[in-house]
Amino acid sequence: MLHQSQIPALQTILKLDSATCALMGALLVSASGLVAGVTAIPADLLFWAGLLLLPVAAFMAVLAGTVSVPSLGTYLVIGGNVLWIAASLALPVSGVISPNVFGWILVLGQAVVVAGFVWAEWTAAQR
Repeated sequence: MLHQSQIPALQTILKLDSATCALMGALLVSASGLVAGVTAIPADLLFWAGLLLLPVAAFMAVLAGTVSVPSLGTYLVIGGNVLWIAASLALPVSGVISPNVFGWILVLGQAVVVAGFVWAEWTAAQR
């Protein structure tokens, strides 16, 4: 576990979160059919999820570029990330989608990464 003094600045964490959002968004928009074929997650869901990530990434990038990140912006990002995790897990658990093993790896893997961002953003915001 990282000591609080080892947590990067909030702007750095937001830049990383923004970059991963933009990359995942671009991948899902441009290769939703391919990802769907590997994961058994519907291509339309992947495409629209990817499209949703692009303005979110832009919002995070704007926040990361500020000298002092506004609290409201930080908590919007954290809340959005928590909702993303909840939706990601709720879809397969409720049976709305039926991913295969690779789909579960994708769903759980990205949920863990996003949870890491939530923890890092929350911790950095408390400083």
